[in-house]
Amino acid sequence: MEISKPLLVFFSLVFFNLSFSWAAPDPTYQSLLQCLSEIIPSPNVSAVIVSNNNPSFASILESRIHNARFNRTSTLKPTIIITPSDESHVSAAVICSQKVGFQLKIRSGGHDYEALSYTSDKPFFLLDMYNLREVSIDIPDESAWVQTGATLGELYYHIWEKSNVHGFPAGVCPTVGVGGHIGGAGYGTMIRKYGLTTDYVIDAKIVDVNGKILDRKAMGEDLFWAIRGAGGANFGVVTAYKIKLVKVPEKVTVFRVERFLDNNGTEVAFKWQTVGATTDPNLFTRMLLQPNMKDKQRTVKVTVMGLYLGDINGLLTLLNKDFPELRLNKENCTEMPWIDSVLWWANFDLGTPPNVLLDRNNTDTKFVKRKSDYVQTPIPRDGLESLWQKMVQNEKVGLTCNSYGGKMDEIDPKESAFPHRKGNLYKIQYSINWDDPSIEADIKYTTQAKAVHEFMTQFVSKNPRRAYLNYRDIDIGSAKTWSYEEGKVYGESYFAENFDRLVDVKTAVDPNNFFRNEQSIPPRSTKTA
Repeated sequence: MEISKPLLVFFSLVFFNLSFSWAAPDPTYQSLLQCLSEIIPSPNVSAVIVSNNNPSFASILESRIHNARFNRTSTLKPTIIITPSDESHVSAAVICSQKVGFQLKIRSGGHDYEALSYTSDKPFFLLDMYNLREVSIDIPDESAWVQTGATLGELYYHIWEKSNVHGFPAGVCPTVGVGGHIGGAGYGTMIRKYGLTTDYVIDAKIVDVNGKILDRKAMGEDLFWAIRGAGGANFGVVTAYKIKLVKVPEKVTVFRVERFLDNNGTEVAFKWQTVGATTDPNLFTRMLLQPNMKDKQRTVKVTVMGLYLGDINGLLTLLNKDFPELRLNKENCTEMPWIDSVLWWANFDLGTPPNVLLDRNNTDTKFVKRKSDYVQTPIPRDGLESLWQKMVQNEKVGLTCNSYGGKMDEIDPKESAFPHRKGNLYKIQYSINWDDPSIEADIKYTTQAKAVHEFMTQFVSKNPRRAYLNYRDIDIGSAKTWSYEEGKVYGESYFAENFDRLVDVKTAVDPNNFFRNEQSIPPRSTKTA
């Protein structure tokens, strides 16, 4: 079919306009590009910045969104994504974002449950650390430098490449970013033996508000203290951590035991509360409490799973003595190298090769809500019975209970910014996931999470009711003006007696509050950049 000349002209104009809309970025883009070009000595500066009309924008943004609640059409997207591949790019991004007049949000792995690292209610730039992912292992020194855009999976894989008797006491989800995880005092299955990730940070590099790249010596001990547990993005952009590796045996043992309420479930849950925190520090256990159906009746399933830094026989001897109610037997246990236990906790099949840990793809994003608590005295049996009733009423909310004690009892709460140490039996994560994208579903399921959390008030820490920063929960409170009074509401929950010292550090290093989010540490003045 022959196309008329006027129609050809029309299509040519449409194509030209569509092309021009991407090829001719807005003034904000041009201003940022010019500023970056003056600082970064490279002809390819434009490759570092992605405007929101670039064809790659959506894929870059969505590849590290792990909560579908914050990927709606109504969610305000960044004006520009900055994707540094060198520390100097981070420095330039900090300087130029201030010069252009935009807030800068900082994203490592994107697992922030409330998406404070990549959303805002005002126009902003997103600094995506994805390309800063180098991991350098030094086995003779038993240390590593790891950039904050790397994932835990990448860190574990590179440790395993060099040694089968070294590990790192970090979390079980391999796609979590190193930056947010370590900065917020990430923990894992060796918490009772070794403590937290932050307890093994021995140096760091941070870009401050003036764009200077500082190591531990240059930043000073106050700032180094603060970025270990209070999240580095409150004070600057942490680009890398130097960490000490820990020793692991050639073989470890994992296990999983499930009980319903009609099969000793309540007794197992009751006893776990004290055993989990007082048994051999080589044993970490996690108790899952999940609403379930059995024989067409709603009930609760109690699952205890664990990692023992030793062999099966040692584990069986220990738990038959300390926790006979669990009725652990050899069939429940599997002995394996530590790297395989990493895969087991991440729900990979036995025999999966470790290179799967290098996969950063985000393939199953759900709508989620999380909350947290700390339990300091055991919940009595009748309290557990009432909890089961509440969970049956709110049928999608599960509780993940992680044992404390061991090394956590030995470290002073003021050693780093993370305060929740001695005196806690376990930490609770309240979890609810759903697939329905409607606002009605969002209201329904977040209300369920709030209901179970509110019910638990009588059983958990008080004055303040404590919460875990890496299980971010905006319901605790949020900042509108970043006043001290606003910040204290959520700040004392996350940081307890360390909050005031964090405010002092913030005031010293970022007095104009350039580095901020809706739950960030405020400076003592309310002036905001």
